[in-house]
Amino acid sequence: MPLRAGVAHHHRAPSPNLQERLRQKVRYVFVIYQENRSFDSYFGTFPGAEGIFSHPASETPGFYQPLLNTDGTTGTVHPFRIGPGQYAADTDDVDHSHPAIVAKEDIQHGLPQMDRFAMVEERRVSPIGHPSLAARQFGELTMAYEDCDTIPLLWRYASRFALYDHIFQLVTGPSTLGNLAIIGAQTGVTQWVLHPDEAYKGNGAHGPGEPVVNDNDPFWGSQKDPAPAAQKMPVNPHDFHFGREYGTAYNQTWATLPVSTLGGDAKRVTDKDSDSAGDLSDIRKDIQFLTQQQQARVPFGWYQEGYSDKPRAATGADPTDAGGLHASYVTHHNGPQYFGYVANNKELRQELHGLGDFYTAIATHSLPPRGIFFVKGGYRNQMHLSAADPDSRVQQYFRGDDDHPGYSDAQISEALVARTINAIARSPYWNQSAIIVTWDDSEGDYDHVRPPVDVYGPDGSVLSDGPRVPLLLISPYAKTHAIVSSAGNQASVVKFADLLFGLTPLAKLPDEAGARALGKQRYHQDNLGPQDALTPGVSDLLDGFDPARLAGRKAPLPPDYAEIPDALIDKLPQQTGYGCKQLGIVPVDRRLGIRNEIPKDFNPRPKTQPTEGKWL
Repeated sequence: MPLRAGVAHHHRAPSPNLQERLRQKVRYVFVIYQENRSFDSYFGTFPGAEGIFSHPASETPGFYQPLLNTDGTTGTVHPFRIGPGQYAADTDDVDHSHPAIVAKEDIQHGLPQMDRFAMVEERRVSPIGHPSLAARQFGELTMAYEDCDTIPLLWRYASRFALYDHIFQLVTGPSTLGNLAIIGAQTGVTQWVLHPDEAYKGNGAHGPGEPVVNDNDPFWGSQKDPAPAAQKMPVNPHDFHFGREYGTAYNQTWATLPVSTLGGDAKRVTDKDSDSAGDLSDIRKDIQFLTQQQQARVPFGWYQEGYSDKPRAATGADPTDAGGLHASYVTHHNGPQYFGYVANNKELRQELHGLGDFYTAIATHSLPPRGIFFVKGGYRNQMHLSAADPDSRVQQYFRGDDDHPGYSDAQISEALVARTINAIARSPYWNQSAIIVTWDDSEGDYDHVRPPVDVYGPDGSVLSDGPRVPLLLISPYAKTHAIVSSAGNQASVVKFADLLFGLTPLAKLPDEAGARALGKQRYHQDNLGPQDALTPGVSDLLDGFDPARLAGRKAPLPPDYAEIPDALIDKLPQQTGYGCKQLGIVPVDRRLGIRNEIPKDFNPRPKTQPTEGKWL
């Protein structure tokens, strides 16, 4: 299909000069890390992107998918648009477990068919017999997509800056995996190689195991953590139901950015670990190597809603709940908490913060001279925004701002993104910044692009890659009106940090390199290691930057180019009417005159607002 005017696709590898100029200009990386959206569900009709209607339906994998009718006959469902009329900002959560996403991709002879999203979801709710109406509605929900009438702020960024349309989730499965991969470029394949007895059992859906493929909470802070209660890491009290634990992962012992950014300080800092025998055994050579290299330390920070234990009334950090603490904290979203070398080290624990601390640091200009900083929302939002849908159940359950269906409102979540970008744009950090907005997994929603398949788990199922997720690059030096089609995954963020700060890639650290070689010998796989180097087809994101701006031939983009007026953040688009028309964007389906066929029995919230009986 023809490209939208002003949209350019970019594939070429950047030159060494571009890399050096980038290092001269950019000192801060801000990663705004949201939850659970496939590329097609959010940007599948964005003009110029590889989307749902970029090719004829017959040439689009999974465009038509089988779905059972409630009478047991078989029908079909295909992608359809939902918007303000369906209160599309609030949708129920669908199955995005490791086995479910693998089943939804329907991998035949190593090639994902991408054609069982609806049926697998339907059968999750009604495993046998005629499906219930709720089961059918859940199946339909996987094929629904939104556009600029639901998430106009995100589309505004995509239109002005660089939108990547071939970034995949690194590992097939739920949120924890992405939150580990974004700092480690893997989820524990090296730990599996080095400790085969820790390999996950069955299909990995339950229990601890390596690599991590489920949403078990970190060991640190759990009921199994032997630390005194006052010294434990934060945990949402709702993770413990009637004294029973939600589920606990193994201590993670492989290298991540919190280690590689230590540089020459690696030994000094890790010597402070209170359980070095258990935490450092798999990275001792890494620590020695980094210390000998004597590179300057790169500051690292993880800012997450609810991590702080101070009540909102005092600091704005977190509301209190029945347990008194951490009501908005999603424990399994805090990637660094899974690693004992962070949890058991007072100095490294200082790199973890509540979300409110980020805005304080930006406002007071108290960030260090450079660094990489991650920003995450949670179960609640600090902006005191409420979902536009007046239904009492939606008002009660959709209060989050990390974009996770089932508890977060998409418009409140994009407001968090806009609030964060505005804070950076209005600060001295803007002129030296690169802002990455991306998502941790694809939710189990339909995406038509077949992901590459090159890593298999202990059960033989596909680990890497999973379906596409969106990624936006926003910077004074970014390309504008650009679609970037180089392939990558969450490891691309790590790879970008490696390149920008001159870090030794995790894949090339001695312990990880040794595990990679052992994995090839033991399991006959080439890529059992971090994917920030050596693994082909993983973008370093540099092709989203404008060489002319980095070279000074064009002026950097001013902060007001990135800012969104506060009036468009303080009230939701459903209330202001801000959408595609105001943006001047015509989504592809509308431009092509494609009829939008919402199934007559569709319900975006089959669990929250059931249309028949009680959902079980």
